[in-house]
Amino acid sequence: MRIIADREICVGAGMCALTAPENFDQDTDEGRVLVLDENPAPDRQEAVRQAVLACPSGAITIEQ
Repeated sequence: MRIIADREICVGAGMCALTAPENFDQDTDEGRVLVLDENPAPDRQEAVRQAVLACPSGAITIEQ
């Protein structure tokens, strides 16, 4: 699994950081998504999937 984040369409809702804090954070300037771990370990992949579903702007996608 590989995480892809489009910071241009991110609205800074923070659902990703709340849902999967091991993999996501927000920048301090605009609150936009920061990917902390582009290739999450298997035990964190379900949380990443949930973060993708929770993202209101669709800024996060997963590549298998």
